[in-house]
Amino acid sequence: MKRIVILGSTGSIGKSTLDVVARFPDRFKVVGLTAGRNTGLLTEQIRQFHPEIVAVSDEKSYRALRDSPALRATSATVPEIRFGVDGICSTASMPGADIVISAIVGAAGLLPTFAAIKAVKTVGIANKETLVMAGALALSEARLHGTTLLPVDSEHSAIFQCMHGYEKASVEKIILTASGGPFIGKTAEELETVSPGSALKHPNWSMGQKISIDSATLMNKGLEVIEAYYLFGLPIGKIDVLVHPQSIIHSIIEFTDGSYMAQLSQPDMKGPIAYALSYPARLCSVLKPLSWETLPGLTFQRPDTATFPCLSFAYEALKKGGTLPAVLNASNEIAVRAFLDGIIGFNKIPVIIEKVMASHLMQPAGDIAAILEADNWAREEAIRMLNFKC
Repeated sequence: MKRIVILGSTGSIGKSTLDVVARFPDRFKVVGLTAGRNTGLLTEQIRQFHPEIVAVSDEKSYRALRDSPALRATSATVPEIRFGVDGICSTASMPGADIVISAIVGAAGLLPTFAAIKAVKTVGIANKETLVMAGALALSEARLHGTTLLPVDSEHSAIFQCMHGYEKASVEKIILTASGGPFIGKTAEELETVSPGSALKHPNWSMGQKISIDSATLMNKGLEVIEAYYLFGLPIGKIDVLVHPQSIIHSIIEFTDGSYMAQLSQPDMKGPIAYALSYPARLCSVLKPLSWETLPGLTFQRPDTATFPCLSFAYEALKKGGTLPAVLNASNEIAVRAFLDGIIGFNKIPVIIEKVMASHLMQPAGDIAAILEADNWAREEAIRMLNFKC
């Protein structure tokens, strides 16, 4: 039985992971959960899955969880409760855990993921930002400690599955597919007045707020390009993106002989989550099968980077390297939050990101301290620009 820690258990990926675990109680046991401030849902998860340790983001949430009547009323043993970055990192590295699903959204997932890597846990990477901000360091630490990293993003899981058994030299190109989000085909003028509510209505996937907005701006695909660069070790020129509105083909490999291999399934994150949890085996009946005879046409098109420039910003950050990917990520997080809070319009998201990137004096990303310093600088710079209505 695999013993599992879930970082970010109250988020979209965390909840889907627990759905998979609940279906296979003879194969998986939850031993650790971490969350932000959603102590109500976390309490329900504790009562259902009986983890040994839980951790929340701050002391206020810790007290709310500790004093929860619902938690005290449970018949199960109350877990040890921790809080703050140290509490979450210590849960990520807790003894006895076999696999850690890193599903905290944003830069907040960086240090806990590194803690799991250093503790030699198998790490299911759903937190893109770890590899975006510190991909070279993460891979170096994984090699040093002998830690296995498994992709959980649907696109990277698809590439991972398609490359299985093939030498990297036989791969001509990997093609990450993008749904295009809710605004595919829209012009920049049409996007001027879109609301956060409309941007959150993804046509195919059920996701959290931040990743839904990233999908709408194509930043999500940009972050995945950087992630793929580190996961699969291919040159930047061999990582491509195609918009595939149906979200049935999750990514494609082009081989050197001109043949292709793709992974197809329903657009449901439980598929790649289950594969990471059970790898190298497969679990039974995780996803609803495709109805081939009624499957709509599968179409593809090039991304519109003039209207959605965030994808281009990600390629630029990857090519220049150093601390620029961390700056890209941090400025995007601030801009997305400002859009969701109604402070800026949708088209201002890439404007803020581009201005912050242009202002950055790039440094080598030699250690975590340098990366966190760049992350903090970018957040402050983005907030300064928001205050000046840039």
